[in-house]
Amino acid sequence: MTSLLIYRILLLLLLPFLLVFLLFRSKNNKAYRQRLFERLGLFPKPYKQGGIIVHAASVGEVIALKSFIEKLLLTYPHLPITMTSFTPTGSAQITKLFGDRIQHGYLPLDLLPCTALFLQRLKPKMMIFMETELWPNLIAQCSQQKIKLLLINGRLSKKSLTSYQRISPLIAPCLNRFDKILTQSQENSSHFLQLGANESRCLNSGNLKFDISVNAQVLNKKAELAKLLFTKESQAKRKIWLVASTHDGDEKIILTAFKKLLAYYPKLLLVLVPRHPERFEQVANLCLEHDLSLAKRSENTVISDEKVWLLDSLGELMAAFDLSDIVTMGGSFSGVGGHNPLEPALFNKPIIVGHNMSNFNEIMQHLRQEHAIIELSKNEPSKQLCHEINILLQQPTRQQALGKKALKVVLANQGASDKALLQVKKLLPTITIDTNPIDANTTPNSVGDNS
Repeated sequence: MTSLLIYRILLLLLLPFLLVFLLFRSKNNKAYRQRLFERLGLFPKPYKQGGIIVHAASVGEVIALKSFIEKLLLTYPHLPITMTSFTPTGSAQITKLFGDRIQHGYLPLDLLPCTALFLQRLKPKMMIFMETELWPNLIAQCSQQKIKLLLINGRLSKKSLTSYQRISPLIAPCLNRFDKILTQSQENSSHFLQLGANESRCLNSGNLKFDISVNAQVLNKKAELAKLLFTKESQAKRKIWLVASTHDGDEKIILTAFKKLLAYYPKLLLVLVPRHPERFEQVANLCLEHDLSLAKRSENTVISDEKVWLLDSLGELMAAFDLSDIVTMGGSFSGVGGHNPLEPALFNKPIIVGHNMSNFNEIMQHLRQEHAIIELSKNEPSKQLCHEINILLQQPTRQQALGKKALKVVLANQGASDKALLQVKKLLPTITIDTNPIDANTTPNSVGDNS
């Protein structure tokens, strides 16, 4: 019995538990119990067939793919581009960025009936996965149906490599079904080779996350947020310390440091942005427990003398970066491995991170080389944060210098999306574009929708 067959049987047996898991997640985020039919392969109507599917699991991947998707839309204007996600926040971000210019739905569970129905509905010419999104069953089916397969922005940490090596009989064949694997760095490329990928399939093309830019949507959102932060009555612009994408445990470290800083900078405003929406209320209560006055973005109230502004919203972080003075990336004080520091870097902001940025090793190497980031050690992070922010607030020129260096790193490493597009063109060189794609509602081969 092959590893893939064993995998398929196990997932079928686990289906009830997977559905229970989604319902459990919906306890704090009701979006997880919505659109369940999509999880079973029933891609929502109306849809068009014969295009390119790009999968981005969640918010960070969606944002990183923006430049690449825009290039796909320009290069293949008559070809349906479909984006799939797996989380509700990723889904919301896709809708926000691309609207009805693309097709969108959840990627189904990696079960044979679900993925077969999904592919039958969309009949793609190509399927593109990102980073470490490996779905052995779906990938095997794409290969069998001669659907081109591309992995872009490939990332495989040492920790993930060790985990995957335990199931290499399943993963190695999965990797070698890809027509091409484009990796973020040479180190990542080496890890894919160690896992069993054929050397001819792997190419280091750089990191898509460098290919970010400021668009009109971000600028409009910035203006909207600025009206709440800086009123005509304000005597002077308040200094803003923004802490992005926080996880459980981060806020305690941040609030401890912030209360010490308030003794010296009573007008300092802390902007907290939890990573997961289901934690918004928990973080709000924690601020109140620390006797800190609080305003919520969801209440749309003008900031007055409040000490903390909770950004309990989606899709506004980039604009908030632009309005801040100092940025700290959450998820870097624990085993989470940090979050993307390039987004604040795009806005010339000085960035502070904790001891663990293992999710962004290559990016961190570039930032370190340019002395463009402040890293803390594991011991007494609150004390270190207080010290570093105090120095930055006292030295505006140091703030500016760090921000300029960070932006320099972003601009110097852009271009991965162009390389990814080039591979798409190579894999689909003789593509026949239908200038009048048939809608699924009139396609006799489409499967009835029960959703």
